[in-house]
Amino acid sequence: MQLKTLTNQTIALVGIAQAAALVQQLATTGKADTVALEASIGSLLKIDSDSVLDIYGGLANLKLGLDQLNTQMTGYKIADSQQARYCASLVFLENRLAKEPKMLNTIQIGIVKAQAQADQFGLLHENVFANLGDIYQSTLSNLQPRVMVNGNPDYLSRADIANKIRACLLAGIRSALLWRQCGGTRWKFLFYRRKMQLELEQLLKQVS
Repeated sequence: MQLKTLTNQTIALVGIAQAAALVQQLATTGKADTVALEASIGSLLKIDSDSVLDIYGGLANLKLGLDQLNTQMTGYKIADSQQARYCASLVFLENRLAKEPKMLNTIQIGIVKAQAQADQFGLLHENVFANLGDIYQSTLSNLQPRVMVNGNPDYLSRADIANKIRACLLAGIRSALLWRQCGGTRWKFLFYRRKMQLELEQLLKQVS
């Protein structure tokens, strides 16, 4: 499987955008798109895969991310500064994490535990989210600068929603890692932006 293709890089960016959109949904409404949530959390627990797309369970499961990234990349102004900030923070944190092998190992151990929980209770069970939330809080939340999530205080103060938000941030880190593994860089995003936008349009046509 050839990893370093424009299509794979675009799909990984879509994964980051979807995670950011889910964080925003949860923080502001207390709810999240179920199909997108399953795909993002599922990608976090899928270690071995036949293709980049298979990590998310198929293109249809990335509809939220495709729509959000397309909106962000269309036009000269940032459509949603909050989501853009979340995406940038996730990419930055993944770069920091790559330099912390002990922390990365701790996360991997926790994810193996989460896989077993998902097999026993179901992917979106509160036990799975609690474990993933703990993983994020004990590792990535200690790296600076921290991802500052804005939203409704009533939702942000709820432990169950906070765990889901942290799990989605962790899923975003997973997609950011995938972006780097596929050859994605900040410079590539800047200089190949138009090509990625055209690739994104083609992907959207497949799910519309």
